Amino acid sequence: MADDSTSTFQAGQTGLIVRISEAEPAVRGWRERLDPSAQAGVPAHITVLFPFLDESRIDALVYSALAEVLGSRQAFDLRFERYGRLPEVLYLVPEPDTQLRQLTDAIADRWPEAPPYGGRFAEIVPHLTIAQGQEDAVLEEIEADLVGRLPFTSHVSSVELMVHDGVKWQERASFALGE
Repeated sequence: MADDSTSTFQAGQTGLIVRISEAEPAVRGWRERLDPSAQAGVPAHITVLFPFLDESRIDALVYSALAEVLGSRQAFDLRFERYGRLPEVLYLVPEPDTQLRQLTDAIADRWPEAPPYGGRFAEIVPHLTIAQGQEDAVLEEIEADLVGRLPFTSHVSSVELMVHDGVKWQERASFALGE
């Protein structure tokens, strides 16, 4: 979830993600080796909001509000045809990304005390991280491998609440989007 190889996950941290199961065949091996979130148990995903509220703040009212906010959004399809780069990060580009941005905005508007990535970035770029903290030669090797694995599509019908238990990320709840 964190897109910074210096990040350390803390017990009680939470995040909201869109799981992209269809990406696993193309990226699992790379992510398990080169993405700290995969090593900590997070499946192939696009982050909706990280960090979210500390686990100690998530109660029945928060669950209900999440269900309401996310249930008011429609399910949608994403297509993955290309990859992109941020500094030392290789990722898959979800297209179109409008609904992903809207999910992030809806959650951040409801919980302004939990801005995306702690407010570190002026613009949020929806993406599926494959590798981070790597030199260009490694990223180029991954890009060459991806050529025969793209494109694919994914139907997004839910958002998962993930909680770090001090060792691994665990799915705590899944919130359905409207159909």
